[in-house]
Amino acid sequence: MAAPVAAEELFDPDFLESLQHLRLVAKRVPRGGRFAEQRSKALGTGIEFQDFRPYSPGDDLRAVDWNLYRRLGKVFLRLFEELEDLPVYLLPDVSTSMWQEEPPRARAALRASMAFAAIALGQLDRVGVFPFAADLEVLVPPRSGWSSLPGFARRMERLGPGGPTDLARSLRRFGGMPLRNGLAVVISDFFDPRGVEAVVEALKTVRHRLLLVQVVRPSDRDPGVQGDLRLRDCESGERQDVTVTGAVLERYRAAYARFQSALAGFARRRHSGLLLLDADQPVVPQIASLFEAGRYQA
Repeated sequence: MAAPVAAEELFDPDFLESLQHLRLVAKRVPRGGRFAEQRSKALGTGIEFQDFRPYSPGDDLRAVDWNLYRRLGKVFLRLFEELEDLPVYLLPDVSTSMWQEEPPRARAALRASMAFAAIALGQLDRVGVFPFAADLEVLVPPRSGWSSLPGFARRMERLGPGGPTDLARSLRRFGGMPLRNGLAVVISDFFDPRGVEAVVEALKTVRHRLLLVQVVRPSDRDPGVQGDLRLRDCESGERQDVTVTGAVLERYRAAYARFQSALAGFARRRHSGLLLLDADQPVVPQIASLFEAGRYQA
């Protein structure tokens, strides 16, 4: 089993510099945030004029359009578009199966988490990290500021194999947390012993906008094995003797295609992004493929 990912590998200046041109852009962010770069649903004392509304007792007189009052004899407020932050919640899968093979999928998952954290913190958004395995934990509560980034790397460095996968339980717990609506980035292979149907049902419980980052390898679709084998589940330890023939491989490929179709279908219906992240390839170019002209609209 692979060793934890070193902070130096996560907080690498060249790695972070390669992300500077990427921006997460929300159509609208929910009210109640702090000043940042995202367009808010709220109208108030921002920068870009949006509308008028009649004055109500208690309104700020500084927002009154006195020129309009002189012309019409009625009191109206000028409303401007507010700029606020987009909460970004990172959910890397650190279950035991993600630490198998070399390099482990967990390494790609944590580097992807660090990449999204750097992008969001660089544009004044708040970021939280919620790794999961058998259950979900709050590793970094939502916070903002570029100076927070080294702390993100130090905390993620401590992560290791977290036990068996229970993606459904983890997502249900996350979905029940009293967090401001934002963008939830779930980074996983999405393999769960309960099947893809349970995964999809759990994803439905997440009220936030979703971006799914599926950590894959070519061998997922085509394992390239044949003959008499004894397989061991790396999380439960359960063993199973199988005979792999050409027909068995075809049935496996068909099952994997159904798995992929179910995940992609959910993402399409939910209007969520879905990125296939190859664990054997550099992370940043793959993440950058999401960003058309340097922007990803959540």
